[in-house]
Amino acid sequence: MTNTIIFDMDGVLFDTERISYECWAEVADAMKLGDLGEGIKGCVGLNHTDAEILMGNLYGKDFPFEEFSETVHALMKRRFLEEGVPLKEGVKEILEYLTENGYIVGLASSTGRGSVMEHLEQTGLTHYFRTIVTGDMVEHSKPNPDIYLKACEELGVSPVNAIAIEDSPNGIRSAYRAGMKPVMVPDMIEPTAEIEAMLYGKFYSLLDVVDYIKNRNRG
Repeated sequence: MTNTIIFDMDGVLFDTERISYECWAEVADAMKLGDLGEGIKGCVGLNHTDAEILMGNLYGKDFPFEEFSETVHALMKRRFLEEGVPLKEGVKEILEYLTENGYIVGLASSTGRGSVMEHLEQTGLTHYFRTIVTGDMVEHSKPNPDIYLKACEELGVSPVNAIAIEDSPNGIRSAYRAGMKPVMVPDMIEPTAEIEAMLYGKFYSLLDVVDYIKNRNRG
């Protein structure tokens, strides 16, 4: 029985990918780094280590990743303090429903633990998750399966009995390679045919995911 659901964070629970894109573009312009559009899309779902490798491969080994990353992080943090961390539609509804109906709920985010915990505490969501696995807890994050395998291990569940809710291709690949049931709620990037073939389900709102789970339980 599938009674475990593990969420990605950015782009699934929080509408942060849009802000991330804006901050990347603003810092790239300020540092005169040119168009980093390919890098921005490629880094969605990656942890710090793998993002640095990708950016070096795309823009050369001299790309000032640490300075760029620190400046982007500082700008994003300032915006979240000023504007708050924006919730995606249906977040509270799905977490309440899952908790009230005995589901095992976890979180697996490629973002560093400090930012993850800060966002969860700021929005009052921390208590919903039995485990929180972050990008700095594994050597390689998404699209490798490590982060989801670790989350399942900490929850004491088999990946085949767990659903992963993701918004990015890298996240879907990670969950699929871990042997989970990947459900996509697309945010900034639509799935390709390759990603579509991996999906257990696709919805355009967490409210639709709630309805799907309710209907499945009735059946």
